[in-house]
Amino acid sequence: MDIQPIFRCAVGIDIHLALLCVCIIIAEPGVEPVVHRREFGGFQRDRRAMADWIASFKPDIVVMESTGIYWKSPYAALEKVGIHAQVVNARQVKKVPGRKTDTSDAEWLAMLARAGLLRGSFIPPERLHTLRQVSRHHQKITAMRAMEKNRLVKVLSDAGVRITAVVSDPHGVAATAMINCLLDGGTPEQALSLAGRLQAPREELLAALQGELSADHRFVANTIRHHLQALEAQRADLERYLVEALQPHEAALQLLMTMPGIDRLAAAKLLVEIGVDMTAFGNAGRLCKWAGVCPGNDESAGKRRRGDTAPGNRYVRTLLCQIAWAAVRTTSQFKSRFQNLVSRRGTKKAIVAIGHKVLKTVFVLLSRQVPYHDSTVDYEALAVKRNAPRWIKQLRKFGYLPKMA
Repeated sequence: MDIQPIFRCAVGIDIHLALLCVCIIIAEPGVEPVVHRREFGGFQRDRRAMADWIASFKPDIVVMESTGIYWKSPYAALEKVGIHAQVVNARQVKKVPGRKTDTSDAEWLAMLARAGLLRGSFIPPERLHTLRQVSRHHQKITAMRAMEKNRLVKVLSDAGVRITAVVSDPHGVAATAMINCLLDGGTPEQALSLAGRLQAPREELLAALQGELSADHRFVANTIRHHLQALEAQRADLERYLVEALQPHEAALQLLMTMPGIDRLAAAKLLVEIGVDMTAFGNAGRLCKWAGVCPGNDESAGKRRRGDTAPGNRYVRTLLCQIAWAAVRTTSQFKSRFQNLVSRRGTKKAIVAIGHKVLKTVFVLLSRQVPYHDSTVDYEALAVKRNAPRWIKQLRKFGYLPKMA
């Protein structure tokens, strides 16, 4: 059976760093298809020329492979001429081994696109798409900050300062103050005076702070400390920029923030990844499949086996796991769900399951434009508990209740 075409004009683009191979297939009724092939460079002038050339054919569908980050600039060039291309996963369009060239790859893409056999990946609107750079760089900076903190502890341990042996969080306020005192040339006794409300016995803290900090140790540790301060400043700038840039989507941010475990930063990072229009996914299951937080399919001989989660958007998956960890520490349905799963599936699988549930809930909130409502929480009782002292004070002030003796 031949592949039945459903589009009159289809375009396939094989993308590389400095080379764009374009194939256009045009088929009129009763006429043999006409194939146009052309190669362009990877610079801006070449991308503009490619977009104008493709637009002159008025194509019905344009398809390109998601090759690293190289597809983003050609995609933007096509958007400027009014063409919304489909970005497809390269695994779904593999050619027959031994017959692979750049030109044939582009032609193969055009043939599959012409028959409607390809499904494009989700690409959010241009503004949210560009803000992904800010959100993802914030995640990288956060990871670098964690690594630098571990390096600082390692340098101190190398010098014999065993603060991690008596303090659970060596990066807390009191522990940081004691470490800074040591690195600034203070004595262990002076550092101990900054212990504040730490629960560890003072004798053990003093013993942990006593080490052999040489000039080399102090130099490396101070370098790490200055780097940490720079990373903190960068994180703050990125958070501020991201939140301010999403002011047009304040309503969607407020909806997401009604969920347990989601603050303004988490809501902003989630929005730039999944967008605000849930019709692009169709249903909650497709959104979870795209994010990679739902079980995969593994069925053979009529038996369904346990399938691993499918690969998806790793940034959304990481963010959902962080949200899940926060949500299970609240008095919500996520906490009880986690407690039921953790004994049977283990902690990691339970957290992924909670992330799956969180994303399905997010889909409902954005689709219906309604705030989150937890069926296990008595919101009226919470409001009374929160406001009762103020209400009683006002009632006594205006004479509706007797004043305290």
